[in-house]
Amino acid sequence: MQVILLEKITHLGDLGDIVKVKDGYGRNFLIPQGHAKRATKQAIAEFEARRAELEKAQAARVAAAEELAGKLNGAEVTIASKCGVDGRLFGSVTNADIAEAVDKLGFQIKKSQVRTPLGAIKATGEYVITIGLMTDISADVTVKVVAEE
Repeated sequence: MQVILLEKITHLGDLGDIVKVKDGYGRNFLIPQGHAKRATKQAIAEFEARRAELEKAQAARVAAAEELAGKLNGAEVTIASKCGVDGRLFGSVTNADIAEAVDKLGFQIKKSQVRTPLGAIKATGEYVITIGLMTDISADVTVKVVAEE
């Protein structure tokens, strides 16, 4: 299936690129999420007519994400959790917990934007977590996991 990308997609292409993707990926993810359209002659003509508008909208989203990344970079959040004497948590600190803690600072992020390379945090300590705001824009946040008193 050939699609026209309506925004930049990692490992796929930029705005306006016509790319070939697997049918399921295009039909079940790209098109319903509004990331792409089927590459028909009519859709290509419609895209070319709206190209400037789409580029302006994408530039605005990128500028907003870069501004948020500048504010968010280096921020610290503290999460209190129950743990044993050795510092191991009874549960774990997940992406949802980190997103909630960052939301309390006043930044609106989704749990899907939180990237924990080692999975859920299972011990007390200080961790540097990456928040992926857009395709190429991310911010590093320090998460301190402390024992709940």
